[in-house]
Amino acid sequence: MKHTKVFDTSVQLLKYNVLKEVVRHAYEGTLDRAYLDIPKTISPGPKAELRCCIYKERAILQERVRMACGGDKSNPNVIEVIDIACDECPANAILVTPACRGCIVHNCREVCPKDAISIVDKHAVVDHDKCIECGKCTQACPYGAIIKMVRPCMQSCKVKAISMTPEKKAKIDNDKCIMCGACVIACPFGALADKSLLLDIIRMLREAEQTGGKIYAVVAPAIISQCRYGRIEQVVTAIKKLGFTDVVEVALGADITLYKESKEWEEKGLLTTSCCPSFVRFVEINYPELKQYVYHTPSPMIEVARLIKRSEPDAKVVFIGPCASKKMEYTLEKTGGAIDSVMSFEELQAFLDARGIETTEQEDTPLNNASFYGRIFAKSGGIIQGLLNIASEKGLDNLKPIQMNGIEQCKVNMAKLKVGKSEFNFFEGMACEGGCLNGPLCINHGPRNMADVDKYGNEATEKTINNSVKLWRNVIGEE
Repeated sequence: MKHTKVFDTSVQLLKYNVLKEVVRHAYEGTLDRAYLDIPKTISPGPKAELRCCIYKERAILQERVRMACGGDKSNPNVIEVIDIACDECPANAILVTPACRGCIVHNCREVCPKDAISIVDKHAVVDHDKCIECGKCTQACPYGAIIKMVRPCMQSCKVKAISMTPEKKAKIDNDKCIMCGACVIACPFGALADKSLLLDIIRMLREAEQTGGKIYAVVAPAIISQCRYGRIEQVVTAIKKLGFTDVVEVALGADITLYKESKEWEEKGLLTTSCCPSFVRFVEINYPELKQYVYHTPSPMIEVARLIKRSEPDAKVVFIGPCASKKMEYTLEKTGGAIDSVMSFEELQAFLDARGIETTEQEDTPLNNASFYGRIFAKSGGIIQGLLNIASEKGLDNLKPIQMNGIEQCKVNMAKLKVGKSEFNFFEGMACEGGCLNGPLCINHGPRNMADVDKYGNEATEKTINNSVKLWRNVIGEE
């Protein structure tokens, strides 16, 4: 890899190095040695670079190799905790800092409902066996000398699916988890990680090479924000050099989704989107009475895969995108096996580099399957933008949409809808703030991604969804 700065964090770089080595071992037929060889390759020693000692560093790398090889197959969650890497965060949430002035008012002690605060040598001391971490003392201190420390993983999890074990390790409640992956990018030690499906994809590609089978890569529109090194047309060529038959925009499926969503909204008068599997799972777990309002067809990923398989039933389809929960969605019964596997943008970069494919050296392969509106599905508010356009064309003036940007906003608006207090009749829900362009498995995140997606949308040859819908109708035989 010639580029010096690709990833946002060193945790991502570490994951990338492991994935790249796993791919290399897979193609060289030496996966049986991967658990021993890769940790030594990445951390040769004799001194540790990231941990207390070389032995712990390599032990953690072995766990990363396990995740790169698919993780715990018995665990249905696509996110797992690497226990040995999870031991650096403060276990006690309420902390008295040196800013404590030893005042004589002792507001902190007076407001504590559990008598967990005492005054020792004129300074506040917290008894963590009594403390319930209510935070009242932090608000009462006039100097702000008492703070509430929350683990980054717990802070990032808006559905409260992460707790601590008695050993002070992070634990995921699979019944609450929506697999959004927020904890993956929040943990400063990389102790939470997504399972990789790269080995399955490599097996599919190698089998297709031998049998002449076809494997299509369908790329999420957020890919444009990841093309820091090479144009999107060069990235398409690079993906095909991995062995894929062709590359198709998921935005084509977004066009079809937009058309079908508009029809269903006209019929029902009240609808939420289904493009974000984490949002759908959030509704199913927390507001089961609202499931009836979730758009019944799965995401654009599924729509475009179904379109491909209607034309070529024996073909396989791999989704490439920024989302952790897509690794969950593709396994759901309702998707009908439309998608055969999922690869993240992080994994794509590792795959390309492991195979020695430099995107900046590739020729251009055009990618022009979708409309402006399909491409801007990648950002929060993009779906509404397209739906408003359709409503305007049809002369519909009763559409009242709301953009729910992140799970916190989804919580508020779903609660209002549940009790009949919402003024809106179309709800666009996305778990990641900013939308898919800030997904947890993006190579990089930031404001520039929004500008990239807008520009990508404007570059689409088609400005409306009409041609995508026409193609879909032709394929399914509908006049």
